[in-house]
Amino acid sequence: MARELKVQDSDDHLEVSPPLHSAAGVPAVTRAMRMAMKQMGPARSGRTLLRLNQPGGFDCPGCAWPDPGHTHAAEFCENGVKAVAEEATTRRVTPEFFAKHSIEELRGRTDYWLGQQGRLTTPMHKAPGDTHYRPVSWDAALDIVAGHLRGLSDPDEAVFYTSGRTSNEAAFCYQLFARAYGTNNMPDCSNMCHESSGTALTESIGIGKGTVTLTDVENAELLVVAGQNPGTNHPRMLSALEAAKKCGARIVAINPLPEAGLIKFRNPQTPRGVIGPGTPLADLYLQVRLGGDQALFQALGHLLLQRPDVLDKDFIAQHTSGFEEYAASLATLDWDATERATGLQHSEIEALADEFARSRATTICWAMGLTQHRHAVATIQDVVDVLLLQGNIGKPGAGVCPVRGHSNVQGDRTMGVWEKPGEKFLQALDDEFAITAPREHGYDVVDAVRAFRDGHAKVFMAVGGNFVRATSDTDVTAASLEKAALTVHVSTKLNGSHAVTGDEALILPTIGRTEEDLQVSGAQRVSVEDSMSMVHASQGRLRPADPTLLSEVAIICELARKTLPDSTIDWPAMRGDYRVIRSHIAAVVPGFEHFETRLEHPGGFLLPSPPRDERRFETQSGKATFTTHEMWAPDCPPGHLLLQTVRSHDQYNTTIYGMDDHYRGIKDGRRVVFVNPDDLAELGLHDEQIVDIVSVWRGTAGADEVEERRADRFRIVSYPTARSCAAAYFPETNVLVPLDSTAKRSNTPTSKTVVVRLEPST
Repeated sequence: MARELKVQDSDDHLEVSPPLHSAAGVPAVTRAMRMAMKQMGPARSGRTLLRLNQPGGFDCPGCAWPDPGHTHAAEFCENGVKAVAEEATTRRVTPEFFAKHSIEELRGRTDYWLGQQGRLTTPMHKAPGDTHYRPVSWDAALDIVAGHLRGLSDPDEAVFYTSGRTSNEAAFCYQLFARAYGTNNMPDCSNMCHESSGTALTESIGIGKGTVTLTDVENAELLVVAGQNPGTNHPRMLSALEAAKKCGARIVAINPLPEAGLIKFRNPQTPRGVIGPGTPLADLYLQVRLGGDQALFQALGHLLLQRPDVLDKDFIAQHTSGFEEYAASLATLDWDATERATGLQHSEIEALADEFARSRATTICWAMGLTQHRHAVATIQDVVDVLLLQGNIGKPGAGVCPVRGHSNVQGDRTMGVWEKPGEKFLQALDDEFAITAPREHGYDVVDAVRAFRDGHAKVFMAVGGNFVRATSDTDVTAASLEKAALTVHVSTKLNGSHAVTGDEALILPTIGRTEEDLQVSGAQRVSVEDSMSMVHASQGRLRPADPTLLSEVAIICELARKTLPDSTIDWPAMRGDYRVIRSHIAAVVPGFEHFETRLEHPGGFLLPSPPRDERRFETQSGKATFTTHEMWAPDCPPGHLLLQTVRSHDQYNTTIYGMDDHYRGIKDGRRVVFVNPDDLAELGLHDEQIVDIVSVWRGTAGADEVEERRADRFRIVSYPTARSCAAAYFPETNVLVPLDSTAKRSNTPTSKTVVVRLEPST
């Protein structure tokens, strides 16, 4: 029996110290190696980390930041090491563990405690009425799932979710299975992060992805990093920012919180970063008020329009539409409203305009700080408008750069994991497999929760992810999934979603990206797409955590075979040889022609981007589109704050690696809320006070009806964030985000503008 690990499961030892003003350096290396030794041991750590992000090795299961053309021997960051260590750990969760712990007991544990127990080894089944998971054979487990799916009265009663760790091959098989089964209910983690980016960019420039490469980032004259904390969320991005600075780039940071990684970078692979002063990054740091980015970029557009000598008139005339309407909408600007919305002075915004005016090649990067607001789609389109003014699309060093999270979240969408697939893709799928894929749009994440809540959905299957913890309105999400007839999770490790079950439930353990994937044709490799549309191979070498584990591809293909016994699709062939899957991808997905051959290139290959490659825009007008929007900013009543949910430095999405947030000065705890000291004085609260966070939302029923949600017992940390703003970690504060509070048109939860009040705990 595997030894159960004793892990801290409370904030009883929380310590707070001043935040840091630089990121990485020797301490980051030390923390990373300590984690690696703890989880993997010295020999396993060495042979694993030296293959991480290397040609012929495996892709980091963490973020989607691209690999450079020439990799270092240590081509990884602190959080990448943590992600690998968690997956390649020698700890194991066996059937004996589940016999000892009831589902109810597991539900009371933190995700940190659950994740630290180790790798799952055996399919586990909760039968109706059971209080514990019990071991089950692979055949029996997949028969249970297939039986439920065949027994539904309508394919749309099933929901197929996936996270961004899924390979291209597994994602393609998964969406093919769902559509051959008869539904487009394919929510994914993009719905909760960059859906707003995809919606905005598709309308503005004709493609829902970024338009820059890593070379562009390193050669930009101006880099704007808005609503993003690369020091924690994409640490290897700091190396690209440092490279850009060496080439003379200016960097502007726009973020309510002062983040160490945007202030100074200590590159642990250079003498300057180890014993020297490091590299200062942000030349201008604007602490914008939460939700004020749209007002900021509209003001920036207004100021640039007043400087006609900096506009690219030829680009505007030849490649854009809607300029006159856009210019007219910004001809006058209410500066009082702008300053209230942004929390910035007129002079600070003028300084930003000066940076843009001087630059001949500007790239704007952003993440959740822009996408998780009610007006996120409009905000991102206002960002694009500013870039269009100076022709900053389709030229070296310039473009849009939505920085994705999970390492293949963009690839999942490219492979067709989407509830709103396009007709061209579906027709290509039909032609390749002789099926008739459904055309009606399916459920996204929020709509899927509503469907289970209202009894319209009965089977939930997730390949990867931690759906209950990742989704907004935690209590509503959990109660909704408990109404399901069956919940299924394909996972490498335990997480909180495994303790929220339908009437019947299954946990199907799978191999990780670090591990060897052996099928009947031999060792397999998979592929992933990074945040900048580079596709490259990934092949693990470690022995799987248990010899009985199946790969995601094997699980999906075998389940499809059992569920669709009359299907003409050759599922066994795809399971047995992933080259067969890639040949189908090449036939269905544009840009993947000669997929197998191009995958041989050590750095992979770049997918086409009409705006980047040809200044061609596949929009309704055939041109890049200037948009006009009424300026909107969230209202914060007296006595309240605007809360944003954030990650700590010891986590990646809902995976909690530890209890510290090194750069923000937090040790051994997570239930903290960061508040500006001037706001604390106005609210009559003080540093270190224990409070409940109560969210206040005027719901869809009408302005007079107020909904409240509560997160208990958080310690106040006095912190230099923007005025009237606060921050606290997710998933602990996802309970405060109402299910129906979503971005217009993208339906993304508004996790960055939650109106809250702080009440002293009793």
